[in-house]
Amino acid sequence: MPITHTPRARRRAAAITAAALAGAVLAVVNGQPASATPPGIPSKATAQSQLNALTVAAQGSMAGYSRDLFPHWITITGACNTREQVLKRDGTSVVVNSSCAATSGRWYSPYDGATWYAASDVDIDHVVPLAEAWRSGANSWTTSRRQSFANDLTRPQLIAVTDNVNQAKGDQDPSTWQPPLTSYRCTYSKMWITVKYNWGLTLQSSEKSALQSVLDTCAS
Repeated sequence: MPITHTPRARRRAAAITAAALAGAVLAVVNGQPASATPPGIPSKATAQSQLNALTVAAQGSMAGYSRDLFPHWITITGACNTREQVLKRDGTSVVVNSSCAATSGRWYSPYDGATWYAASDVDIDHVVPLAEAWRSGANSWTTSRRQSFANDLTRPQLIAVTDNVNQAKGDQDPSTWQPPLTSYRCTYSKMWITVKYNWGLTLQSSEKSALQSVLDTCAS
C-alpha cells in the first residue's frame, strides 16, 4: 500500500532534507543566527568534575510513574507558561499574541539542524526526560520539587527542538540516544551531566560511559 504523507509531514521531510544538504547554512536566516541557547551549559572541565561526582546506581523502577507527577507547563510571568518562555528564548524574531502564544518566528533545532517557522513544529525537550529522572531518584521527591525540575529555566534542562526528533528520543539516556547532529553531542552531554548533577540524580554505568566517551571529544 503506498504511503500518503500529510502536508505537515511533507514540510518536515523537506526541511530535514534541506538541513542535511545545507548544513550550517540553515542556522542563519537573513544573516541572523537562530539557535537555542539554554542557560548554564558548563565547560568541559566543569562537566568532567560533575560527572566524576555523580553516583552510579542501577536504574530504578517505573512503578508509580506518571507525567502528571511532574506538573508542567506552569505560568512563569503574566500569561506566559514555561513552553512559551522557551519558545521566545530559543527562537528568533518571535511574535506572540495577548495570550503569549507564538504566532510567528523561526526556531533552529540543534539536535538535527532543521529550522522551523511554526511553533507547532517545535517541542520543548526535557534534556533529562521526566521518566529518566523518575528512575534516577525523582520518584522520592515531593510533587513541588518535581514541578520545579519539569519547569527548570535556570539550568540547561529545556530546549526547543524538532518535534518528531524529540519524540524519537522519548525517555532514553545517552547510552541509547544522542542528537542526530553529531556536532551538538558535546553540548548535549554537558547539558545532561549538569542537570543530573544539580538535581542530585543518579546515573547508570552505561550512561556514564557514553557521556565520558563524548566528553573526551569535546574541545572545551
